[in-house]
Amino acid sequence: MILSDKRILEEIDKKTIVINPYSREQLGSNSYDVHLGNDLAIYKDDILDAKKHNEIEHFEIPAEGFVLEPGQLYLGVTQEYTETHAHVPFLEGKSSTGRLGIDIHATAGKGDIGFCGHWTLEISCKIPVRIYGGMPIGQLIYFPLEGEVSVKYDSKKNAKYSHQPNKPVESMMWKNKF
Repeated sequence: MILSDKRILEEIDKKTIVINPYSREQLGSNSYDVHLGNDLAIYKDDILDAKKHNEIEHFEIPAEGFVLEPGQLYLGVTQEYTETHAHVPFLEGKSSTGRLGIDIHATAGKGDIGFCGHWTLEISCKIPVRIYGGMPIGQLIYFPLEGEVSVKYDSKKNAKYSHQPNKPVESMMWKNKF
C-alpha cells in the first residue's frame, strides 16, 4: 500500500515524515513532488574504480540552464531535505521528466526508515536536454512497513549516506569490504 495525501499529511503532522521546504501545492494524491537543487557534479576520472574513492567536481546550474549530454553520469540533489521515521520512501521520476528522456536514478530509488538528508540523484539522459535548478524532478511515495525496525538508517554505524548535504554525494562503494 502507498500512503494517500491525507495519510502523508497526518504523518507530517506527527513528524514521522519531514519535508523542508514543504509546500501543500507539491502534494499529489499519493506522492510529494521534489525539485532539482542548484548543484550538479560529475566524476573527475573517465574510468571509475569500485574499490577506490572516486572524486567528483561540483558546479552550479546557471540561470539559463544546463544541457545534459547522453553518455555522461551527473549527480544531482533534491532541493528538499527529508526525514522518514516510520515509512519506506521511494523516489521516482515524474512522467514529465521521463518524457524528456531524463532518468533520475540508476538503482537507488528506495530509501530506508531513518534516512535524513537531501536525496542524491543519479541523472542520465537519452538525448541532450536543458535542465534548470528548481525544476520538478521527481516524486516521493511512502510505503508502510510491516514489523519493527531494530536499527534505523541514521543510527547504523555503517550508514554511508545519512545526513546528506544539499550538494550531490559521490559513491561510497569504496568503504565496503570486498
